[in-house]
Amino acid sequence: MPQDRDDAFAWIDAQRERRDRAGLVRRLSPRPADSPLLDLASNDYLGLARHPEVTAAAAAAAHRWGAGSTGSRLVTGSTELHTTLERELAEFCGFEAALVFSSGYAANLAAVSALSGRDALVVSDADNHASLIDGCRLSRAETAVVPHADPDAVRKALGAAETAGAGPGETPGAGAARRRALVVSDAVFSVDGAAAPLAALAAVSRPYGAALVVDEAHGLGVLGEGGRGTVHAAGLAGAPDVVVTATLSKSLGSQGGAVLGPARVIEHLVNSARTFIFDTGLNPAAVGAALAGLRLLRREPERAARVRTVAMGLYGRLTAAGLAAVRPDASVVSVRAPSPEKAVRWAADCRAAGVMVGCFRPPSVPDGVSRLRLTARGDLTEEQVEEAVDVIVRTAPTA
Repeated sequence: MPQDRDDAFAWIDAQRERRDRAGLVRRLSPRPADSPLLDLASNDYLGLARHPEVTAAAAAAAHRWGAGSTGSRLVTGSTELHTTLERELAEFCGFEAALVFSSGYAANLAAVSALSGRDALVVSDADNHASLIDGCRLSRAETAVVPHADPDAVRKALGAAETAGAGPGETPGAGAARRRALVVSDAVFSVDGAAAPLAALAAVSRPYGAALVVDEAHGLGVLGEGGRGTVHAAGLAGAPDVVVTATLSKSLGSQGGAVLGPARVIEHLVNSARTFIFDTGLNPAAVGAALAGLRLLRREPERAARVRTVAMGLYGRLTAAGLAAVRPDASVVSVRAPSPEKAVRWAADCRAAGVMVGCFRPPSVPDGVSRLRLTARGDLTEEQVEEAVDVIVRTAPTA
């Protein structure tokens, strides 16, 4: 249908109608400061976003350093507080160095794009987060999307690229320097809450000289010793060929992101990552809050174990009631819904009954399966878990 020459955005109306028919319309739902709803939808895994120490640290940082960072990190946007957070975060997770960004999204764009490039190969899991996918696109590298959580598919993609790059009569990988390669994966996939096979991914990457970039957004604070993350649990922390990205907005109860890895990688990002060089630095309040959250986690490592206990409790009760829930590796519990429309209605019915849950449907879910996404927060009591399960089971739609 030709576009009306007098209406530059007529095409938006057509797209809106298609979303309406498919049941895929999204709407903002502003929450009050003191919501009466039981929260199983946020990413506040450790329940630190309202912890008195965290909020006090945010306020203190704003009073001392100002409400904004006032510029890019390379101009006026770096404070001593940023440096302290970077040092303590790297030490906690077992890496040489860290670099704080304004968001986890910006951190992923930086790591993938700055460590690959037009002549590189990026091997990316089919279920990776949108920020990793966009990092691949921004990098302009050749990207091989491989089946989900399949180390053998990663090995084949790396091997095929190396074979293709060998000249007549040459042994693949011999002679000229190997093509730069990057293997990119979530540590814990945000839709179903399953952990990636990181040890196996590292094992298939190393023979080809490929670096491994892992997004710890849903692993930090939940998995590994004292919440040090999935990479730490896999024995890969501090490895010279492993880089971790993380968000400060989930387990640490704040906002922002970070990249952790070898010192030379971090120095390279300072000089080449566009989302670091050209973005305003993370505001001091968020830095102060994240630092307080990190110190709380170090002091109270049992918080990470509690998240996993709550997640398994939700899973056990929901499956016992006959619902199709996916066994969680971390804090996310996914419950399948019959259709996008029924998933939306189910989430709305839960909200009306006092429980807020996440609702994932196409195109946000790579497998096309709609579901409720539940957050097993570490500060939930047994009574709250039972209440949530009762509401979810009682409002469940029929197939």
